[in-house]
Amino acid sequence: MNNLDYGIIGNCKSAALVSKTGSIDWCCLPIFDSASVFAKLLDTEKGGCTSFEISEDYKITQEYLWETNILSTTFDDGTNSFQVLDFMPRYEKRDKKFYAPPDIVRFIRLIKGEPKFKIIYDPQLEYAKPKTFSEDKEEYIESYTEGGKYDSLYFYTDFDNQDILNRNEITLTKNAFVLISYHEKLIKQDIDRVYLKFQRTKVYWMNWSDATTKYPHYQHEIMRSALTLKVLTFEKSGAVLAAATTSLPETIGEMRNWDYRFCWVRDASMVIRVISSLGHTKSAQKFLQFIMNTIPDKDEKMQIMYGINGEKELTEETLDHLSGYQDSKPVRIGNAAYIQRQNDIYGILMEVIYNQFIKFENTLENSEELWTIVRGIVKIVGEHWKEPDKGIWELRTEDKHFTFSKLLCWVAVDRAIKIAQVLTRTRDLEEWKTLREKIYNDIYENAWNDEIGAYTQSYGSKAMDASTLLMQQYGFIEPKDPRFISTVQATERELCQDGLMYRYKNEDDFGKPSSSFTICSFWFIDSLYKIGEEKKAIKYFEQLLSYSNHLGLYSEDIDFKTKRLLGNFPQAYSHLALIETAINFSKDSNQDDRFKPIFY
Repeated sequence: MNNLDYGIIGNCKSAALVSKTGSIDWCCLPIFDSASVFAKLLDTEKGGCTSFEISEDYKITQEYLWETNILSTTFDDGTNSFQVLDFMPRYEKRDKKFYAPPDIVRFIRLIKGEPKFKIIYDPQLEYAKPKTFSEDKEEYIESYTEGGKYDSLYFYTDFDNQDILNRNEITLTKNAFVLISYHEKLIKQDIDRVYLKFQRTKVYWMNWSDATTKYPHYQHEIMRSALTLKVLTFEKSGAVLAAATTSLPETIGEMRNWDYRFCWVRDASMVIRVISSLGHTKSAQKFLQFIMNTIPDKDEKMQIMYGINGEKELTEETLDHLSGYQDSKPVRIGNAAYIQRQNDIYGILMEVIYNQFIKFENTLENSEELWTIVRGIVKIVGEHWKEPDKGIWELRTEDKHFTFSKLLCWVAVDRAIKIAQVLTRTRDLEEWKTLREKIYNDIYENAWNDEIGAYTQSYGSKAMDASTLLMQQYGFIEPKDPRFISTVQATERELCQDGLMYRYKNEDDFGKPSSSFTICSFWFIDSLYKIGEEKKAIKYFEQLLSYSNHLGLYSEDIDFKTKRLLGNFPQAYSHLALIETAINFSKDSNQDDRFKPIFY
């Protein structure tokens, strides 16, 4: 497999990746950041999977059921055919609470003939560190480890358990099922119960999609991205994961392999903005509340990222027993970036709080608490905005005066002023306005490079950085300002390669980046559109859409030459940026002749 040809299924508690041949190669249970039970994605020999072994005569096709997160894989040899419907149950119960157990369901539907296959069931618990044993317990197959923590996996089916364990050939004569659960089931599992779960889950996803705002252009792509974002949402806390995986490399064979099963605060403002624009304001508010709950009271120990339950310690370790995705080591769990200092975090937080005030209702108590946080953040920014940091890309080398970090310090003060005006709190306004002007002037003078004709990556640098394209989005500069137009053009000259963008080209702690960062390509397309280069923007956008995998999903990176997907998958940030760019196109949809073809 040369690409990340996977679909994601999930139920807002955990997720699994299913290959285009129907093999479940990645799943962590009971929740997203638990240890894996299937990890063939990270080691083809040791990792473990569950799949179908069929003859080479079968043609395999795969798609999502319309506007759902139920994945259909069809096997057809012309005479015999069957369909596998993969999902993780999620639906509303009579008490209005959601049924979303740590289960994977494979509903196997007979289409025609008498298909023959073997079911490969090879769970490897706890990241495949200890040996996993599987035993027939009549009602189910139980998988467990010895010498490890108490952990089990339960396999229910209407096939014969011994046929599964011995990998005997099975002839499908009627509809059947496989259910894999982290918990032992208290009620007998049979085909009727499984079919009911399938129908209820399908209805849940179709209702969710129906409640999602529709747009005149690229609606199919927006909806698939929205459904992907929903799957990456952790229902219990409201957190949105950066991705469902760990250690998928940015470049094959290199060491840029990170665990992304966490929540980055930096993503917060875009998550809230995009999810709100899709009509899911409750989800946006719940995520915003997760961010609010992580803000320390009256101190400055704010982290750039947290665990999905709000955990603060995300200690990084390597799993040396796993070979890594296509032998790209190391495999990491945890993420040491949580200890980094990044000055942009305060601007992101203030943008989030500003969104809370303008989009949602607040109690008096809540407003007072938020106002205290606002004043505290401005105080911190006032004391630290002149200091260097690690920057948006979390470089692990020397600190610099990154333009994006300074921009977000400006955003912090600017939004604080707007919040003060909403609350009619004028006591600090003049002092804050002076600070805002000071930061603005500092950026205007020191981030601009006359020789390059652009705002560059850091003060005194000639290196370009795609993050400077966000200066317009955050309101620092108007889209038609000559400086912004010139920055977009310089960024294109330096970082764009046939419509795909580098984050930056200068060497970092792992050498020179060699793959395109997907979100930066969307930022660039959006910037092109806003400076008036609309036809080029749409051309690049449709080209970028063609680089998704067979199901319309994106990872973090794209290889410049082969266009294969790289990095953790599916990547929330990439799908957020796709939606935002498509929505920006749709806002100007009165000029429809620019949008051909239109996707519905």
